[in-house]
Amino acid sequence: MRLSAADPLDGLADIDAANVVRCARTLLRRPLLRLGGPDGELLPLVYRHRVVLGELFTALLGYRLVVERKFARLYKAGPGEDSTRGVQELSPRGYAYVALTMAALTGTGRQVLLSRLVSDVRAAAIEAGMQVVDTIADRRALTAALRHLVSLGVLTETEGTVGSASSDAPAEALITIETDLLGQLLAGPVGDAQDAGHLVTLAARTAPRRVDFQVRRKIVETPVVLYADLAEDEREWLLRNQRRESYLLERCFGLYTETRLEGILAADPEEYLSDVMFPGTSTVARIGLLALPDLLSAEAEESEVDSAGRRPVTADRVREVCERLVADYPAAWSRQAAEDLDGIVTEVLALFVHMGLAVADGERWWLSPAAARWWPEPDGDPEREIAEPAPEPEVPGWSLFDEEGGA
Repeated sequence: MRLSAADPLDGLADIDAANVVRCARTLLRRPLLRLGGPDGELLPLVYRHRVVLGELFTALLGYRLVVERKFARLYKAGPGEDSTRGVQELSPRGYAYVALTMAALTGTGRQVLLSRLVSDVRAAAIEAGMQVVDTIADRRALTAALRHLVSLGVLTETEGTVGSASSDAPAEALITIETDLLGQLLAGPVGDAQDAGHLVTLAARTAPRRVDFQVRRKIVETPVVLYADLAEDEREWLLRNQRRESYLLERCFGLYTETRLEGILAADPEEYLSDVMFPGTSTVARIGLLALPDLLSAEAEESEVDSAGRRPVTADRVREVCERLVADYPAAWSRQAAEDLDGIVTEVLALFVHMGLAVADGERWWLSPAAARWWPEPDGDPEREIAEPAPEPEVPGWSLFDEEGGA
């Protein structure tokens, strides 16, 4: 069956269409889906609808989908330019060790001892020109890389654990390598790459550059897309096709779009596709939410507002607002908020950047007008936390234990 550009799910029964959408959303959230992993129970359903799913991703996003009995791999458009969307547990050195471990595993058999793997990885690092120092920080970076590959299912801890690699005298462990998954990790063709930078470039070119692909990828993969951040041809295309695109995104991925003067936002009612929730329940998320009205209401010179409608704020201004919130609602926050206010400010600004609500620029952060969408409405005033005076004791009156006729 060939998919229709107007409605990719046209011709499918309602239950099949719903299952395809469910599988598509799962693959967007987990581009490497495997049996035994998160959401792995959906793999049989993905395999059943693999043809329609493959055509859906190719027709709408220019992504390539590989589906086998034991795994499914959605090849997206490379790493992108957003440095905040990486694996939180991996430092830059940890990412380097992930790449070096994958290189070392290509020459290994089905199983390997942990000591041998660590030795091979460090040898690969030296060959790549990295300085290898046997410090606790270096061992932790290597251990984080190995644990990440375990979480992806590429490595299996048959006996022992890779966590021992971070100790001075690591305990031995037997590691099993899932070679089928290992071969699916890299998005770029290694054989065609001239160097590491060229491989990254090739990974980003999963399909010919088409305006519709470029715009849809941005809307699906990022919380907020501002017209000012799009190329001219992308902006013109989106303005012409907004209504149709809203229908396609809701129909195929369960996303509901909100169109504003400055841009477009794709919201997921189930909050499944995002790895970070905002608003959230943590102290940082709640303080950030309550800080938005003051930050967005601050007077800004016309010349200071950029073409996307963003207005600048400084860390000092954010600290001032956060300090007032902590003082006004002392019982609402964790102890960290009162003891480490500078840390809270740093995390609030990082959250804004991570959610696409701000752009960092030196010592200033540019708040997006889209942040006004989360303008909070508190239930009351801070005074509600001021302790009320205790009621005056009542004058003793008649009691069951009083003697009859007593005073």
